[in-house]
Amino acid sequence: MSEKKDLRIRSKVISEGVNRAPNRSMLRAVGFTDEDFKKPMIGIASTWSEVTPCNVHIDELARHAKTGASDGGGAPMIFNTITVADGIAMGHEGMNYSLPSREVIADSIETVVGAERLDGIVAIGGCDKTTPACVMAMGRLNLPSVYVYGGTIQPGKHNGEDIDIVSSFEAVGKHQSGLIDDEELHKVECSACPGAGACGGMYTANTMASAVEALGMSIPGSSSTPAINDYKKQECLQAGELVVQLLEKDIYPRDIMTKEAFENAITVVMALGGSTNALLHLTAMAHSAGVKLELDDFERVRKNVPHLADLKPSGKYVMQDLYEVGGVPAVMKLLLEHGLLHGDCLTVTGKTIAENLAEAPALKEGQVVIRPFDNPIKPDGPLVVLRGNLAPEGAVAKMSGQKISRFEGTAKVYDSEAEATTAIEANEIQAGDVLVIRNVGPKGGPGMPEMLSITAMIVGRGLNGKVALMTDGRFSGGSHGFVIGHIAPEAFVGGPIGLLQNGDIVTIDSETQEVNFKITNEELGRRKAAWTQPALKYKHGILAKYAKLVSSSAKGAVTDLDLDKL
Repeated sequence: MSEKKDLRIRSKVISEGVNRAPNRSMLRAVGFTDEDFKKPMIGIASTWSEVTPCNVHIDELARHAKTGASDGGGAPMIFNTITVADGIAMGHEGMNYSLPSREVIADSIETVVGAERLDGIVAIGGCDKTTPACVMAMGRLNLPSVYVYGGTIQPGKHNGEDIDIVSSFEAVGKHQSGLIDDEELHKVECSACPGAGACGGMYTANTMASAVEALGMSIPGSSSTPAINDYKKQECLQAGELVVQLLEKDIYPRDIMTKEAFENAITVVMALGGSTNALLHLTAMAHSAGVKLELDDFERVRKNVPHLADLKPSGKYVMQDLYEVGGVPAVMKLLLEHGLLHGDCLTVTGKTIAENLAEAPALKEGQVVIRPFDNPIKPDGPLVVLRGNLAPEGAVAKMSGQKISRFEGTAKVYDSEAEATTAIEANEIQAGDVLVIRNVGPKGGPGMPEMLSITAMIVGRGLNGKVALMTDGRFSGGSHGFVIGHIAPEAFVGGPIGLLQNGDIVTIDSETQEVNFKITNEELGRRKAAWTQPALKYKHGILAKYAKLVSSSAKGAVTDLDLDKL
């Protein structure tokens, strides 16, 4: 009989030896026994928090994952990390902390797992930074790992219709325009978020959960199972068992997160009409896994993938509707049948994408959430990379739901979201304007704040499609309209968006994939000569550190890029 494999690939340094008796004393105090020290130590990374409905239920899910890991033969321990509620941070200084929180979460998971010498990881996320952050930590550590998504929220109900958090933001714009009164605004506010779970449309949380499922790092179906569905507990039990099996099979995140796997993730994001943030987060996740992923890779994949999902913010339905007609596995099954996925990519189940999908049901007959291939919403993906003299490194536009593909208008330039908000409230932004918000990039923000409040105000005021918005910041997955973000290089480092002036004519064309302003070489040279770099907005603390370290948005806005050059 062969000897049983020792799965303690790192924890053995603690589990054995007389010199480690003090280390084991600490673990005995939290419940370890002699038998536990013979097992692999599994970290259950919980993002539980009461600061957001996205994560308020994850404490219970973490306990189920712990049970699964224990039943599977591991010695599991739960530890926590932070989350930031974007919907609460939106529209004020708090939003500067949102994207940096991704790095804090990834760093904290790496820190605990590294310090405790854990052998494997189950991570459970909710609000949208937690998903990429957890996977970034897994890529860095390269220990057997499974990700579980906490799940989507149910839609709220108001006047017999489904509403969500974006409905609340857009109601503010309607209220400012006099279209609704205080009472109606309050009713929307009280109805938009009925309980636990992440924002319900194909916003960033659901986009990234779907991407991670397509990447192969989560259990099939995890991204579309609603938060309050009892099966979510079963997923966590299964994840705990799987991580021990991955140890037994020597399957590591970097075996799963290959270039082809990232192409699968991009394909699913494009078909679902996901958030522009996917470009930022997938690039960062790839960097953590040692995979080179560039904006051109998104473009290459996008051109072959139709936009099929009629999901909010530009469509009609929410994630729960998709779940009820088959979920993300059914969409992936359809994409595989049309030759758009790499079916041989490995997943956390130990099987390939194709093997997993062979067991998945097809989309329900007669469903209307996912369009057929011969009648897509758009024949190619809606997340378009633009370049031009305003964005030499690239910019990102989401073209789903847009009736126009080209916009030319007069620039109205603001150096903060607060200034732009005041301008909108004062009716200074009119049809035909290109509203420019700059010095809000990764370094300039710092933290590349999202502009959901601004885009919702534009939509709420009836200016959708009549005003373009461009920024070196970014947009919420709930944003829609003619909006261009992630402009790189950002203004803070001397990017051309920092040279724009009021009255300049800006042209945005999604067909030619260009974003330009009309300027002579001589005038451009004068403006460059007169430009000086602004001072950092923060002199100490996390935002100061982040601004010093963070890379361009075109490279994922990561904080561990080219550290040897500092």
